Amino acid sequence: MAQQLAFDLPPRRSLGRGDFFVAPSNALALAQIDGWRDWPQRKLVLVGPEGSGKTHLAHVWAAETGAEIVPAAELPLADVPALAAAGAVAVENADCIAGYDAAEAALFHLHNLVLAEGGRLLITAANPPARWSLRLPDLASRMQGTSTAMLDPPGDDLLAAVLVKLFADRQIAVPPALIPFLTARMDRSLAGARDLVARLDAASLASGKPVSRALAASLLAAG
Repeated sequence: MAQQLAFDLPPRRSLGRGDFFVAPSNALALAQIDGWRDWPQRKLVLVGPEGSGKTHLAHVWAAETGAEIVPAAELPLADVPALAAAGAVAVENADCIAGYDAAEAALFHLHNLVLAEGGRLLITAANPPARWSLRLPDLASRMQGTSTAMLDPPGDDLLAAVLVKLFADRQIAVPPALIPFLTARMDRSLAGARDLVARLDAASLASGKPVSRALAASLLAAG
């Protein structure tokens, strides 16, 4: 039998408030995002590992505040005064710019402009500001003086909800028993859940078989 062609189509991402599953690992961070009107100095750093929900929460906040969202690495090419004029800005992956002088300078400029104009600033990162190794002292001091919200490692309930959402984003129907089977055996992270669903989707397309426990067991056994 000829192997079925696999088309690597991008999944439909759902980043609305109703798509965010609240669990003990993220409830406090969500509450801090919801309390944006009371942020000390009108700014917050949202910290969590890859795939933990930082981007989702940034979009939830942007939908409520009308904020612009920009990756920190793109700030040197951005119109910083125009961003600041939006009144609210979310800067993603800020710890990735350490040592990139132009990006550090642009973030420092944006930080000062947003706050000077009475706006709000949300910054996401994988690590707390004290671990960013920034070379610009004034930026380092301002980031380390910013309140921090932490996304904790996910429990089974959150992993299960994320798996269901990721399969739905790819329009894949799976048997309900597959979800607890996966949560008991997968890498215990949201990034791991995303990778596992992508691999199952690819294996299903390549083999012409639906996503099932047997397919998942074979994939997990292969490593």
